[in-house]
Amino acid sequence: MNRNEMELKFLSVSQNEGFARAVAAAFASQLNPTVEELSDIRTAISEAVTNAIIHGYENRPDGCITMRCEIDGNKFTATISDKGCGIADISLARKPFYTTRPELERSGMGFAVMEAFMEEVEVSSTVGSGTTVVLQKTIRRIDA
Repeated sequence: MNRNEMELKFLSVSQNEGFARAVAAAFASQLNPTVEELSDIRTAISEAVTNAIIHGYENRPDGCITMRCEIDGNKFTATISDKGCGIADISLARKPFYTTRPELERSGMGFAVMEAFMEEVEVSSTVGSGTTVVLQKTIRRIDA
């Protein structure tokens, strides 16, 4: 398999975080990843979707999150987008322990976790229009 892609849209409710994580892992399994690689993908997807729910839509259940996953050779890419409030200062938001929702006892480690588990993390955002996070990981065991 050289190239494949899928797209999923779901509401910004916390129950869908686990759903998105499972779908992304099932899609990535085409590449025959190691258990560790699959766990890395699940964790990063969880953080990106949770950020969209909690920060993008501020826990409003009526927002729509789009997750696109693509396989190109042995590279897995997931793009998580929301049309929420956006991020005013991306570089500040990417700093460990920074959170806009301290009253929710958030750790402020979402982007740091994504960066620890994926090879590339790109964030683009416009205040009032939403945020897109692109996560990329090369799967090493493509022909195992």
